[in-house]
Amino acid sequence: MLQDIRENAQGTIAKIIIGLLIVSLSIWGMDAIVGGFSGEPEVATVNGEDITEREFLRLVQMESQRRLSSMETPDPSMLNEDQIRADVLDSLIQQQVLIQDANAQGLELNDADIDSLITQMPQFQVDGQFNRDRFLATVRNMGMGVGEFREAMRKQYVVNQIRAGIAQSGVVADQNARQLLQIQNQTRTFRVLGIPAAEVADSVEVSANEVETFYQENSGLFQQPERVDAAYITQSLGALAETIDITDEEVRAYYEERAADLASEERRASHILIEEGSDADETMATIQERLEAGESFEDLAREYSIDTVSAEEGGDLGYAGRGIYDEAFEEALFALEEGEISEPVRSSFGVHLIRLEDIRQSEVPALAEMEDQLRRELARDRAREKFAEIRSQLADSAYAADDLTGPAEELGLEVREATGITRDGGQAPFDHAGLVRQLFSEDVLEAGYNTELIDVGDNVSVVARVREYHPAEQLPLDEVREDIRGTLMARKTREALAERADALIADLEADGKLEGEGEWTRYESLSRNASDVAPAVMQQVFSMARPNEGQTAYAKAVSDTTASVIALEQVTDGEVAEDSTELEQLQQFLASLEGQREYAAYQQYLRNRAEIERP
Repeated sequence: MLQDIRENAQGTIAKIIIGLLIVSLSIWGMDAIVGGFSGEPEVATVNGEDITEREFLRLVQMESQRRLSSMETPDPSMLNEDQIRADVLDSLIQQQVLIQDANAQGLELNDADIDSLITQMPQFQVDGQFNRDRFLATVRNMGMGVGEFREAMRKQYVVNQIRAGIAQSGVVADQNARQLLQIQNQTRTFRVLGIPAAEVADSVEVSANEVETFYQENSGLFQQPERVDAAYITQSLGALAETIDITDEEVRAYYEERAADLASEERRASHILIEEGSDADETMATIQERLEAGESFEDLAREYSIDTVSAEEGGDLGYAGRGIYDEAFEEALFALEEGEISEPVRSSFGVHLIRLEDIRQSEVPALAEMEDQLRRELARDRAREKFAEIRSQLADSAYAADDLTGPAEELGLEVREATGITRDGGQAPFDHAGLVRQLFSEDVLEAGYNTELIDVGDNVSVVARVREYHPAEQLPLDEVREDIRGTLMARKTREALAERADALIADLEADGKLEGEGEWTRYESLSRNASDVAPAVMQQVFSMARPNEGQTAYAKAVSDTTASVIALEQVTDGEVAEDSTELEQLQQFLASLEGQREYAAYQQYLRNRAEIERP
């Protein structure tokens, strides 16, 4: 913790430890120190076999990097390190259990097999051939030695053998899949009678006593969460850029330097777009052959292109600069010479053949038109050079300071305030989970230190401290009285609607007739994904039991504003052809689920039998 570091860094304990290290080195040499740590400390033991701390920490680092890379904006402060460590340890224990089981079954991978697997892995190849340098660099970047990597592959392979063997053994009866598909494709014929809330409004009342009783019995619902008022300093690249003066001479020099770049290039392209699929390469090869035989690009675009708008114009897309098209399309287009046709290009839209029709350059805008933009660019470029240095100064200054006033004055920044920040956050910049987590940490909330410097956005950094802490408290009744009244009114309205619907259903079941009610709306043979009926009604319709032949089944669906009486008349099972692709896919899916379930049960069985110790 930050507090421990601050208090002990200069303390007696630290000096004693350093002294012992010096004495050990002077008398016995480095081996006395290294030798004392030569044994591999373990984080857990599974059936007598250790999981080493070294392996554990390496995987924790890899998992942290994986979770960071999955973030849209990577932010280390957003990582829950305790959860990562728990997840990694749990996965290592499970892996060890499976490896021991594989060894007991005689499953293994010899050195030649491992060599074969490594040389076939795409990440270790250059131009389709195994590359030793890439292999070594990749393994080093993973924080592993070659031996460690080979051993990890050996373990993972045998675990995968067990997983595949069990997961692929899942079986589902054809009849079960057929019945499920019949139910899934089922249609139902029914009628609906709506009862609006207005019909029961006169019977719904909420007294002051009911409001108070609800408040007393549900006090936990009316808690003001704990919150803090905070002071904070923000340092941003944009704010720093605004403090930098750029002279007219500098703008003019920058304009002249960038003149060539400011004249934008636009390219006129035509394309033939086909759908991606198993026959895409064959179709594209046919188009290319016909082009080589002299057929018109425009005619082939009209015949083949699924981009119907451009196809009508012979594939013409008009002029466009960079940043308009898909990245792969743009890269291919700007590599072409005028009149040249590209090789097939795959994008998120499909597969293209691209022809460059023309290139044009726009004139350089006048300095007067670009002056403000160029001035901002120059200021931002210069600010970027200083930002990292100032950020580092702010981090060091705020870490050592007892408040934020000193760091703010030192760097010419403003101390701002924010109120009512809960553990769920507050207004920007306290909508950043990492900053809020620090604000409510023991060091900051209880010991009174500043937070670390947190990057809350692109080139925006914040350091904060708690000004005042407000514990959780119950809101007074007067503040929540109307909310409670609304809740009780909605509840009583639903109850009254349900009672009204039940009474109507009782009458219907007695003699099948209703007097003086609204009109029924009939729905003929609707499938369960029909969108022209309220979802709550459709859910109820398809959860009702099939009525007997010639009879009608009744049920209700109730919301805050309406009750619906449902009269189910007919249920028709979906038809399933013997050679149906849908049936085959469902059988495969159900078999896969069954295999996964059996594998999960097998893992749990091994885990329950294992003797697991955690130091």
